[in-house]
Amino acid sequence: MRRQEGTSVVEFALVLPLLVLLLAGIVEFGLIMYNQQIITNASREGARYGIVLKTPNRYTQAQITSEVQRYCGSHLVTFGTGGTPLSVSVVNESGGSQCPNTNSFGQNLRVTVSYNYTFLLVPNMSRFFGTGLGNTLTLTGETLMKCE
Repeated sequence: MRRQEGTSVVEFALVLPLLVLLLAGIVEFGLIMYNQQIITNASREGARYGIVLKTPNRYTQAQITSEVQRYCGSHLVTFGTGGTPLSVSVVNESGGSQCPNTNSFGQNLRVTVSYNYTFLLVPNMSRFFGTGLGNTLTLTGETLMKCE
């Protein structure tokens, strides 16, 4: 009868890379989902900021964008890869970039926020999933609110 000493070490060495890759994928997916929720909330914050009437004028697109970037800067998990959105788009249904100052009640203001998420734990995902994925994934959040 042959001795079986050391076989569990070899089996563990074979399975360990798969377990580490699986764990890294789970953490990465969790970070993506968290940041997607932050981007969606940032679009809500920007839309809410833009629809509220302040006297004498409404908030401008630059002010709404600044509010969205402030929110993202303090909430996104980026680990130093950058915490500002790729783009912020503010459009109302009458064609402008903000709610008009008068007679605007009920008009829609749409705020769209896009962010390029850089993979942190498993860089260059294209090695594993084909050429469709690179080092980044674009996360987008959009909110539509009525002007008050």
